[in-house]
Amino acid sequence: MTVTDTTPKTLAQFKTLTDAEDYLQFFDIEYDRDFVNINRLHILKQFSLLISEVDKAFPDVSEAEKLEKYRLALEEAYEVFLTSSPLETKLFKVFQTKPKNFVSLDDLSKKAEAK
Repeated sequence: MTVTDTTPKTLAQFKTLTDAEDYLQFFDIEYDRDFVNINRLHILKQFSLLISEVDKAFPDVSEAEKLEKYRLALEEAYEVFLTSSPLETKLFKVFQTKPKNFVSLDDLSKKAEAK
């Protein structure tokens, strides 16, 4: 069955999606391919976090309402990275932990100013 604008979308169809482009196309969201290629993991991670929030906040909504909230969540996830960088959002653990054997230039500057 082909999904069109007149065919109702279902959670079952949604659950078969895997790629960022698949989600964006499913929800008929216009997107820049180059932007998605660069930010796909971050967009999908943010989308996943937002879906969890939707599921917690709205456990009893209809399937159509849930999919609309998911669509809004995907738009938000996409927009986040139009205005900020992955480094600024720090979604992944690698951005959150500071290596133990690392000294930043800011730390050195502060120590030099203190002397």
